[in-house]
Amino acid sequence: MKTETAKGFKDYLGEEAEKREKITEIIKEVFKSYGFEPAETPIIEYEEFVKGDNEKDEAVSDIFKLEDKGKRKLALRYELTFSLKRIAKQQKIPYRRYQIGSVFRDEPVSANRFRQFTQADADIIGSSLKDDAEIMKIASDVMEKLGIKCEIFFNNRKLLNEILEELKIQKKDKSQVLKEIDKLDKLPEKQVAGALKKFNAEKILGIMKNPEKCRRYSFYREIEEVEKFCRFFNVRAIFLPSLARGLSYYNGTVFEIKTKEIKETITAGGSYTFNNIQSTGISFGIDRISQLAKIEPDKIDYLVLSIGKDKEAVKIAEKLRTDRKVQLMMDKSPSKALDYANSKKIKNVVFVGEDEVKKKKFKIKNMETGKEIFLSEKEFFD
Repeated sequence: MKTETAKGFKDYLGEEAEKREKITEIIKEVFKSYGFEPAETPIIEYEEFVKGDNEKDEAVSDIFKLEDKGKRKLALRYELTFSLKRIAKQQKIPYRRYQIGSVFRDEPVSANRFRQFTQADADIIGSSLKDDAEIMKIASDVMEKLGIKCEIFFNNRKLLNEILEELKIQKKDKSQVLKEIDKLDKLPEKQVAGALKKFNAEKILGIMKNPEKCRRYSFYREIEEVEKFCRFFNVRAIFLPSLARGLSYYNGTVFEIKTKEIKETITAGGSYTFNNIQSTGISFGIDRISQLAKIEPDKIDYLVLSIGKDKEAVKIAEKLRTDRKVQLMMDKSPSKALDYANSKKIKNVVFVGEDEVKKKKFKIKNMETGKEIFLSEKEFFD
């Protein structure tokens, strides 16, 4: 029997799991502070529903397909957004929901790319350009709390489509042209120009390289409106004409958050239409953020060790747990307990033995400095 994980999947343990959990808690706190409410949806859905109207999107082509005993075609969710089509129908607009959970892609595996990863999404069903700016502010708040230095870049798909219309790009080629110009920050300009030449669209590079040339287009007004609300929210967002985002359902503002530490985008989002209602949202990838976040996982404050005095040790541990993280150990020798505390980076060990109980003073060992002190119960809790 194979006990290792399937290809493209991973276990998260110890400090790594602690860090991921803390990141998730920070993101959740920010979402709640902006009035978003939680939602949970199934990991497995009907394949047809998962595909939706976006079958040509790369992410959709990589869905995990399943079949149950009733021969029904099912699939693992590849993102958290599509389930909003179902759950948002009965909600009061604007509906502000957040969801954190696993998503799956049946795609090639690399060192930093797995087939299961965790996303944290916030979406506003019934949104305006003001909400696009607020979503970018949420991204800025999360990055600040995680200690990640970043820049926010944004654009507007309506503006891009207006430019493509002026250049008379054929409808069947528009999607591919957008994908090519979206590569300008990743590939040499000459290479992108070569790809655009196949669609007679190389002229668009002159506009993409000079944001000022976009001012003459009517949908540039939406760029200015988002910039105005970004100033209200005190968030810096940089207009990037070549930013397109890959998913075809985006229909207005799109944005990406980048850092100099890695070449990949940290997080991204944009506006779209669900059930004929304008909406906007953002998706944080916990796996990628975990590589960048400058936060330390919470450690256990005290290991309370019972040396034949279980009742008293339980009492001490329970009292400490009102405002501290405490682990109780009642079946180990002092040497093994200290070795364990070192391995888990526990800050302090409290010894509760016959001498301590008799003298009503407990020995506390600081595992970082090695210093030992004796305190009465009153002194300890004071």
